[in-house]
Amino acid sequence: MADRELDVRALRKPDRHPAVFREYDALAVGGTLALVSDHDPWRLREEFEVEHCGSFAWDYLATDQGAWRVQVTKLASTPLPRVLADTNAVSANAIDVLGAVWKLQTRERDLDSNIIALPPGADIGAHAGPDVDVLIHVLAGSGQLATELHVLQLRPGALIWLPRRSRRQFTAGPDGLRYLTVHQRRKALTLTTAPEIPAAAARGD
Repeated sequence: MADRELDVRALRKPDRHPAVFREYDALAVGGTLALVSDHDPWRLREEFEVEHCGSFAWDYLATDQGAWRVQVTKLASTPLPRVLADTNAVSANAIDVLGAVWKLQTRERDLDSNIIALPPGADIGAHAGPDVDVLIHVLAGSGQLATELHVLQLRPGALIWLPRRSRRQFTAGPDGLRYLTVHQRRKALTLTTAPEIPAAAARGD
């Protein structure tokens, strides 16, 4: 018998996966969570592979139409350290690509990370950086980083510190430019409704 059971059929679809992860996170090591769903929750399993690769077991208990049952077992106290990507392979396949060719996907994290690719001669125009410090590691190609006062030459192996809000412009060399970025995860933008202004105040009465 499972330690916990969750029937997601009564939940709104946007609420189902977050509810499952909350229940799973509350399990002790070796604990089991029985899920009941109206369909094969294979997309949920894919999310578990991203979030908890190697640290969970997934077993189908029933595949009845409208009443699928899956047991998820927690094998480790936290997500396991693991290899996320081969940066050599990503760089080799990104010569003529512009933009992010890889990014950190895990849901629960403190960091953001991307691999950015610029084709030969492409640039990221001069701009002020975000309100977080950014660490950059050049993986392949070459290029230049123009700062507020000077220009840095970018070569594979270079490790660059970009202080928050500093001015920067990237220009790729003849072989393109690929680099890894790591920085603190920024909070999602929360939109709020402005308080209503009384009509008298709006008129300046």
